[in-house]
Amino acid sequence: MDYKSLLAISLPLGVAIAAFGSALGLGKAVSSAMEATGRQPEASTKILIAMATGCAFIEALTIYALVFAFVLSGKI
Repeated sequence: MDYKSLLAISLPLGVAIAAFGSALGLGKAVSSAMEATGRQPEASTKILIAMATGCAFIEALTIYALVFAFVLSGKI
């Protein structure tokens, strides 16, 4: 096996792992935000802003992994 076939196998696998981790993180963040809103409805605006900021950072990491995979796929 040469490095091209290893890249062809590992790049989609790496993106899948990053997407799975992102989905777990986003699910936990949204779940916690909804639980906090249920406990304190008057603070829902602050909770929503904090949740959206955290979700943006989580999604950014997944997009970085996808871009990294696209850059390395040019080596195949």
